[in-house]
Amino acid sequence: MTAAEHHRPIVETPPAHKTRSLVWESEDDTAAFARQLAALPGIANAFLSLQGDLGAGKTTLVRHLLRALGVQGRIKSPTYAVVEPHEAENLAIWHFDFYRFSDPREWEDAGFRELFASTGLKLAEWPEKAAGLIPPADLAIHIEALNETARRATLQAGTPHGEDLLQGLHP
Repeated sequence: MTAAEHHRPIVETPPAHKTRSLVWESEDDTAAFARQLAALPGIANAFLSLQGDLGAGKTTLVRHLLRALGVQGRIKSPTYAVVEPHEAENLAIWHFDFYRFSDPREWEDAGFRELFASTGLKLAEWPEKAAGLIPPADLAIHIEALNETARRATLQAGTPHGEDLLQGLHP
């Protein structure tokens, strides 16, 4: 056997992650998708990232998901607070919005590493603003506005747990 056969290559192609594209014709479709997500086994300890332009529907999806998980009371955007904690039955939920970050190190300075290491569902809008410091999302959801009501959502599994979540969703 040669030395090359004994050692893994230094540069490897990362594994391909599964993706799925959906079109939501209305907010009702977004709510139905959120109910599907909420019903998935394993959602309780998932990290979902949400990307898209301002007004694409990231916070709308989060609100529907939180309602589907049983969160009561007012659900506000964490744009100014950066993080909003929520609780549902035996479930801690952390909704992050990194839109106002000007440097990814703000994530570290804010002490979010501990929150991400704890159990519970983590939802992060504008994850690219904390690039390189947050862990890979189990499921990355990119939302694109097609018109006033329709949205295209591209879902990409970033971990084996995310692949399980993606597989559990109905087409």
